Amino acid sequence: MVSILDKRNRPLRDLRISVTDRCNFRCTYCMPAEIFGPDYPFLNKEELLSFEEIERLAKLFAKDLGVVKLRITGGEPLMRKDLPILIEKLAKIPGIEDIAMTTNGTLLPIYADKLKKAGLQRVTISLDSLDPERFKRMNGRQISIQKVFDGIEAAKKAGLAIKVNMVVQKGVNEQDILPMASYFKEAGLILRFIEFMDVGNTNKWNLEHVVTKKEIIELIHSEYPIKPEAPHYAGEVANRFFYEDGSGEIGIISSVSDAFCGSCNRARLSARGELFTCLFASSGFDLKQMIRATEDDQEITKLLKEVWSNRHDQYSAEREQQKANKSNHKKVEMSYIGG
Repeated sequence: MVSILDKRNRPLRDLRISVTDRCNFRCTYCMPAEIFGPDYPFLNKEELLSFEEIERLAKLFAKDLGVVKLRITGGEPLMRKDLPILIEKLAKIPGIEDIAMTTNGTLLPIYADKLKKAGLQRVTISLDSLDPERFKRMNGRQISIQKVFDGIEAAKKAGLAIKVNMVVQKGVNEQDILPMASYFKEAGLILRFIEFMDVGNTNKWNLEHVVTKKEIIELIHSEYPIKPEAPHYAGEVANRFFYEDGSGEIGIISSVSDAFCGSCNRARLSARGELFTCLFASSGFDLKQMIRATEDDQEITKLLKEVWSNRHDQYSAEREQQKANKSNHKKVEMSYIGG
C-alpha cells in the first residue's frame, strides 16, 4: 500500500469531500442564521468542482497517496443535485474500501435507496437533541425532529449502516446526553458525542461551553456502565466505549479536551476545490485551478504529495498555547469543508 507520511509521520488514509457549501439547517455551531442569511454569497455552479473533477482527484488520492476511505460532506451534501451519480463514480475507484456520508438526514427519504444502490455504505446522521422544541431552536429553521427520524428509517430500509452524531454544548443541550444515550442504546444504533469545537469564526465558541469527554463518560457511566474498547483502526476519530450489559456502543470525539492530532490521517477537499490538511486551517491549496489547467495527472500527484509530506498541523494540540499567545487564528468555516 502507498504510504505518504507528513512531517509528524502521519499517513494519509481518509479524504473528506465537501460537495456543497449550502445547507437547509442553520445550526448555531456551524451556520448561524444571522451570518448565513438570505443574502449570503454561496458558491455558484461554476465555482464548484464538477463530479468528474472530484472523481479525477479521488482516483489520484487513492492510487498515489494511499487513501482508502472517502466521506462525502457539505454543507448538507444531499443539497447537491444528482449526488448518487457522484457516489457511483467514486465507488468504482480501485483501492477505495469505504464510502460514507455525513448528513442531517432530512432528505434521506428521497435519496437513501439511490445512494445505497450507487455504492454508499454508511451514513452519519446529525441529531443534537430529542426534545422537539430544543431541536427546532438548534437547527435554526424550526425543522421538525420527525424529519430526522424519517431519514433514519429510510437509511435503515435501504440497508445503510448508521451512526448518529450529537454536538454537546454546555448551557444548550447537555441535559440531552442521557436521554440520547438511552434512546439509541434501545434503538441499537451507535451514538457519538462530539465536544463543541472552535471550527470557523462565526459560532461564538468559548471553552466554557464545552462539555468534556471526561464529563460525558462520567455522566453516562453513572447511569449505564460503560467500558473502553479498542479502536477499529489507527487514527480512528472517536474513542469507543461498550455498554457493560452488551447492549451496544457509544463514541466520543474529543478534539478540545483530549486532542488526537498525533494520529490524524485525514485531508479535506472543499466544494470549491481547495485541499485542507486540518479542520482548523486558515487556508487551503487550490486544486481546482490546477486540474482545470492541466491534463497531466503526474503534475497534480506531485503537488498532492508535496502538500501532505510538508504537513505539520496540530491545531488542537496547540490550542491553549495559541490562546496564551493571544494568536488571532482565523479558521475556515465548518460549512465550507465539512466535519
